[in-house]
Amino acid sequence: MKVLHSVHPEDFKTYQTDKIRERFLIEDLVQDNQLNCVYTHYDRMIIGGAKPVNETLQLPNYPNLRATYFLERREIGIINVGGDGTVTADGQRYEMKKLDCLYIGKGAKEVSFSSADASKPAVYYILSCPAHHTYPTELMTLEKAAKVKAGSAETANDRTINKYIHADGIKSCQLVMGLTILHNGSVWNTMPAHVHDRRMEAYFYFDVPDGQRVFHYMGEGHETRHILVNNYGAVASPPWSIHSGSGTASYSFIWGMAGENTDYTDMDAVKIEDIR
Repeated sequence: MKVLHSVHPEDFKTYQTDKIRERFLIEDLVQDNQLNCVYTHYDRMIIGGAKPVNETLQLPNYPNLRATYFLERREIGIINVGGDGTVTADGQRYEMKKLDCLYIGKGAKEVSFSSADASKPAVYYILSCPAHHTYPTELMTLEKAAKVKAGSAETANDRTINKYIHADGIKSCQLVMGLTILHNGSVWNTMPAHVHDRRMEAYFYFDVPDGQRVFHYMGEGHETRHILVNNYGAVASPPWSIHSGSGTASYSFIWGMAGENTDYTDMDAVKIEDIR
């Protein structure tokens, strides 16, 4: 499992493109019949992807976790961004359609991923962070997610925010998770931007059309950089960094956080006119 170490904002200012991509961008998460994970030192978040085509994939117990099994001291959130599939947790099956979310609490010993149709495989995006308490496993469909309309067509950021795991939704220890869908003609997300010193955040971009890209903006508000992200690319965002994007076409993305609280609204805004 690849490990991403923490970066100081002063050091970040000296990074060239290749080093920014190396330290924050996560590529190749989604590969046929593989489950891939990256361990970050930002609140010990693990970012992963699983694409079971014609095999069932097991959530492994990585040696660097020093645990008896993956979820011995962790919780996990899973969102399906592909075809229909099934996640099984300790023998209990959960059928998941595209954009459904499953939370599995600390203590589940066996977790597996499968697809209903190999020609339209499920694609599971995974976030996992340390947990001190066991909350019940819960499946939430896209229809039941709390929805927030944001932005407008005039500012090219007309979008719907879907909240799954948060203080008023699926209960967790510290994981917060949901997804945002940009509507046709809109390409900007999370603008005006913000930071939250009490939580890290990870973005996972999906439904990016072939041949298109997303410019992901990060860094302190007065010292920004960007990363070009492909479909199924993820970015680990430190607490001191903004996390925003603009695409060459409309797209969707999953956001997930871990840290000191599960209050979705805990953020410090950065005015557009103050961004540099």
